[in-house]
Amino acid sequence: MKKILFSAIGLFISVTAVLAQQQPMSPEEKAKKMDEFIQQQVNKLETSLKLEDWQVFYADSILNHDYRALQEELDGLTESKVSNSDLYTQASDKWAERIYNAMNKILDEEQWSKYLKSGAAREKKARDKRKAKIEEATNKVK
Repeated sequence: MKKILFSAIGLFISVTAVLAQQQPMSPEEKAKKMDEFIQQQVNKLETSLKLEDWQVFYADSILNHDYRALQEELDGLTESKVSNSDLYTQASDKWAERIYNAMNKILDEEQWSKYLKSGAAREKKARDKRKAKIEEATNKVK
């Protein structure tokens, strides 16, 4: 089964990083790429999870809001000339967690199970591991 959403987040971030190193895109080009990316993700979710129309609407809304918020946060870090990659990872994890939780609310048990098997569970485990590592490091400093 296709790895769906969370592998897409990683791809999105890496594509964004590569594009940032190349010639800057105009805001219109950037918006168009974002729209295409989100639509591809919604289509993958719709097909692989057999979403109802109302679920497609919510998935589209969730992904549009959260991916755009992620992009704004990453752009803010870039504009601030932040070079610590951990901050980019934390921002990505924050929005991936929000997508994960929101999808849990709109999927039924069977769809959720498929969603987890498609890579979401593995990505959640990796996020939780990174979060625990950060918290452990923070506690050592205190």
